[in-house]
Amino acid sequence: MNKSKKVLAILTGCMTLTTALTGCGGTTTTTTTTTTTTTNNGISSPWRKSAASDAACAPEAAATESCYDTATCTTEGTFWDDNDIVTWDTESYTQPQENGFYITKGNPLSTFAADVDTASYSNIRRMIEDGYSLSQINPEAVRAEEFINYFSYNLNEPARGEKFGITTEISTCPWNEDNQLMFVGMKTQDLDFREAPRSNLVFLIDVSGSMYADNKLPLLQKSFNELVDSLPGDGVVSIVTYSGAEEVVLNGESMENKGKIKAAIDSLTADGSTNGEAGMKMAYKIAADNYINCGNNRVIMATDGDLNVGISSLDELEKFISGKKDDGIFLSVLGFGTGNLKDDKLQTLADCGNGNYSYIDSLFEGKKILVDELGSTLVTVAKDVKLQVEFNPDKVNGYRLIGYENRLMDARDFNDDIKDGGEMGAGHCVVALYEIIPESSSGAVTLKYQENETREKEYSNEFATVSVRYKEPEKDRSELFSIVVNDECVRDEASDNLKFAGMVAEFAMILSNSENKGDASFEYIMDTYKSLENTDEYKDEFNQLVRMIAKRDL
Repeated sequence: MNKSKKVLAILTGCMTLTTALTGCGGTTTTTTTTTTTTTNNGISSPWRKSAASDAACAPEAAATESCYDTATCTTEGTFWDDNDIVTWDTESYTQPQENGFYITKGNPLSTFAADVDTASYSNIRRMIEDGYSLSQINPEAVRAEEFINYFSYNLNEPARGEKFGITTEISTCPWNEDNQLMFVGMKTQDLDFREAPRSNLVFLIDVSGSMYADNKLPLLQKSFNELVDSLPGDGVVSIVTYSGAEEVVLNGESMENKGKIKAAIDSLTADGSTNGEAGMKMAYKIAADNYINCGNNRVIMATDGDLNVGISSLDELEKFISGKKDDGIFLSVLGFGTGNLKDDKLQTLADCGNGNYSYIDSLFEGKKILVDELGSTLVTVAKDVKLQVEFNPDKVNGYRLIGYENRLMDARDFNDDIKDGGEMGAGHCVVALYEIIPESSSGAVTLKYQENETREKEYSNEFATVSVRYKEPEKDRSELFSIVVNDECVRDEASDNLKFAGMVAEFAMILSNSENKGDASFEYIMDTYKSLENTDEYKDEFNQLVRMIAKRDL
């Protein structure tokens, strides 16, 4: 078969798979498996040439897990030249329906789990740095709340005796001047990880053949070694690997023996299929065997998510992980690599395991997640955290929550301690943005059969009440506190907090082609960034990403 016929045969078998799925919160979403199509010598193909090699496997061989090392492809006719594109792309994502506007008089309550990942932003950053244009970025990979929460903000610290500090602000909406933008930020107390409770950590590491690439297992090993160096000596580390079968590499090793732990990590090699079920079961068993009462018990799973043996459907994954979280063992999920990243599965794993999901595309990101943000990632200070905003219809005609589509909850679930919320660690921040239609706006909806009388004057200056419900890590009964968002929170000139969060939300809406993006533009984001007084290296990098993709979109 000649090269053109090979490509044609492969394209004939290509399709986009769309399946209705139900996540932990009961929200129906759509999962799409995507293929990246590029052109080689005039031939359109879903294969991408690996930049890491000069000679690469032909598609027939590369489609199997045994052929990630191109040096093993020695059969005549299996090598293509440097201009060929050969790597299969089967990345998959979930895409809930975007939140729309609610009329306040009929739906005054907005409720969601305060559980935020950051994987979407770092994954999209990887795409932009790899040269993707706006049209090449999969909109389904964009989750606005993960973009917003990737960055740090100047938030109020918790008052003495309080679990959270709350920051609120209202100003003009950048992409729709008739509307307003409301900022709600929540922060827990910072904690030095060295002063945290003893930890029982299980590294669950995917060593299947799909993890062979430099941006997978080798990057994982470097990142985990950074984590080990930053761990205190008081606690234990275990390592469980999985490919065709699971293996316990270390069991309850003292954190003081950093050299032994790092040597075990460095010894790992990638080969075989991906039996995620066996690995997960063993990891939870080892975590239970080394359980520390009143300590930090956590499984840290690192993988590209390509589970092709054992549990492979999201429904099965949900049932398995959901059944384990009540044992007091939390879950962190780290995604690695490109081409076959199963973002949908990794997000479901983290959500159902009371944990968080991050994507690591570089050692720089590995240090950020596993070292700089260690306390917020690993030390749980509040579980089942839920946030509910009640809007005042005399001030707010309508509202929409930006992002959080897969964390929405029914209003009645807020007071139900059986219903799960999110997990927050030490020094953890959660930021939410609401686009508001003021009651005085020309776009306000007038209801003929509703009361129009003004409510008691004592509430006339209130826009909303923000309520938080949470549980202490070792308790089953929740606690509640609330604050009011009033006229004092309204600013003619938005603070850096609201400006930057609005810019990031605007960027996400452009990338996802949101129907609510209004006048959003790259130019506005770049111009507004110049007015910020407080920036850092992560925000500067964001500004550079906007510039990069804006230039390609000309």
